[in-house]
Amino acid sequence: MSTIIERFDKIKFNIISAKPDHIVNIIAVSKTFPLDHVYPLINHGHQHFGENKVQEAISKWSKLKAENENIKLHMIGKLQSNKAKDAVKLFDYVHSLDSKKLADNLAKHEKNLNKNLKYFIQVNVGNEIQKSGIPVGEVDPFYNYCKNEIKLNILGLMVIPPNDNYTEKYFKSLNELNKSLALQDLSMGMSADYMQAINYGATFVRIGSSIFGLRS
Repeated sequence: MSTIIERFDKIKFNIISAKPDHIVNIIAVSKTFPLDHVYPLINHGHQHFGENKVQEAISKWSKLKAENENIKLHMIGKLQSNKAKDAVKLFDYVHSLDSKKLADNLAKHEKNLNKNLKYFIQVNVGNEIQKSGIPVGEVDPFYNYCKNEIKLNILGLMVIPPNDNYTEKYFKSLNELNKSLALQDLSMGMSADYMQAINYGATFVRIGSSIFGLRS
């Protein structure tokens, strides 16, 4: 049975072998996994980790981040507005910016805490009723509001595509939308489709089970 490091290195090798024309950052999605799964990657020199719940992340990462300033923590799950303050305190990146209310709260707490996080706007590229994200037709004004009015540091767009057979179509669509806004980064692609995402410009891929194994 392969180890966490062996699986991580295989993913890294796959990405390097594809020779993308841009830098690709692997976010090791450590949500629900205990710290003994995380330490091997930290000791291996990896820096980017993803969590989807604020409270779980606080209990797991507060001490570790205080001891290791190189660790970059990514909020990749749904972020409630009432958790914005705690998120600003702990995280370096938020990949799920999906409403004006959340954006306003994050901007307020950034100012109060003297922090400057990096953000991805989550796009509901498939217009799914049950899924969070800004509708495609509203991304442009929302981006302008976040960037120009409340001064959030928007790196790019994020997508979790519908679970159908048209993943590449959604990746292509998000890439084109990202370029239309002159943004440089894209957060898309997970364990099953990260190589496809990279082909369409993903600079951050969010990989969990292919590194840590299946969650119990």
